[in-house]
Amino acid sequence: MPSVISATDEQFTTVPGGIRLCHQSFGSPTDPAVLLIMGLGLSMDWWRDDFCRSLAARGFHVVRFDNRDVGRSTHVRGPGISAWGFLTRRARPVYTLGDMADDAAGLIEALDRRGAHVVGASLGSTVAQEVAIRHPSRTLSLTSVMGRPGDGTGTVSWRMVPEFLRPPSSDPVEGMVASFRRIGSRERTPADDEDVRVTMRRSRDRETGDGTGSGRQLAAIVAERDRTADLARLTCPACVVHGLDDRIIRPSGGRSTAAAIPGAELVEVPGMGHDLPHRVWLRLIDAITRTAARAST
Repeated sequence: MPSVISATDEQFTTVPGGIRLCHQSFGSPTDPAVLLIMGLGLSMDWWRDDFCRSLAARGFHVVRFDNRDVGRSTHVRGPGISAWGFLTRRARPVYTLGDMADDAAGLIEALDRRGAHVVGASLGSTVAQEVAIRHPSRTLSLTSVMGRPGDGTGTVSWRMVPEFLRPPSSDPVEGMVASFRRIGSRERTPADDEDVRVTMRRSRDRETGDGTGSGRQLAAIVAERDRTADLARLTCPACVVHGLDDRIIRPSGGRSTAAAIPGAELVEVPGMGHDLPHRVWLRLIDAITRTAARAST
């Protein structure tokens, strides 16, 4: 049962480029690796423990990690992006999504030379796509969740633009709850809100940065390239999971991603917004498992 699968202590690996990544794993290292890549400004804690245990129970060695500029991984220096830069889609990023993908690929190389099934959500989905493109020998399969290919589809709904421009809340925990109510799935429950509170407190306790990292990550997103042509050359099995009620990366982004990758499966989830509430976990775990099975055959 998933409840008996324990997590390792947090570990640190320095990848090429000098970035030190904090990571943790669930399950046996002899099982095929699944690398989970989280979204904008969110630590690995947002891949919830029970989600990781449930995925490991399917026969995977599940690895989650803090991206650069998040949690206990290396925090770099430099400007993020201004409100005007975000609105005009102009950014001069300190680093690119490709750099973040190289971080992830370096972690795969350090932990499992066989490669990994790469899964990314939101910002993590674009990084996962870049991992598959830039490091095909380390990518056994790709599952892109709440993503887009950088071709102009899936852009944020204009009424959601203020979400990226809000000043920090005086109560970061309740501010995050309110944010997920605005951007998340339909019919969120009090249990969903409490889950955000617990995860946000845990994430804040682990945070070692000064709060500017999300701005640098956002600049990397705004400066993303069109990956469509490179996605068309992928040969690994792929699955695209997207919520039909996503207002941050609209469903057209998921459809374009799936259309770009040869043989990709598209899973559209009614009622799902830009979040991963408990009720979508089984759909996502099934999708990852199916896609990995395609790789093994």
